[in-house]
Amino acid sequence: MLELTGDIWEFHARGEVIAITTGGLVDRKGACAMPRGCAAQARERYPGIDKVLGSLVRLHGNHVHDLGNRIVSFPVESSPYENPDLHVIRRSCYELLSLVDRCGWQRVIVPRPGCGSGGLDWREVRKILVRIFDERFQIIHMEGP
Repeated sequence: MLELTGDIWEFHARGEVIAITTGGLVDRKGACAMPRGCAAQARERYPGIDKVLGSLVRLHGNHVHDLGNRIVSFPVESSPYENPDLHVIRRSCYELLSLVDRCGWQRVIVPRPGCGSGGLDWREVRKILVRIFDERFQIIHMEGP
């Protein structure tokens, strides 16, 4: 696992696969709640991605999903009204590792899960990630708003 600082969307624009931190709350219209952070940015950049994720969550549960366009969901919580959960983050790490192996991706950019508006301590989350992720995973500390 490597760490870097920058804008996740700049890496995405260069063709990199990125993960966005998500929850599992789906509304009556079938859209997954993506109210803040990189999930909200993805929703703004890719209209309808909230419905793609909502459909996958309804069919397969709140798990790591390939959303298309080189974007992968990375659950950190069940709902945006709950705090991020280290157990959910750990499970998501293993699921992302499995997806990366299956797809043969050489690099995935992952934000610090649960550490932005989620409020988790990066040192605690890092302990989990460093045990699971290898050199294909680059954890980005996002700059800016």
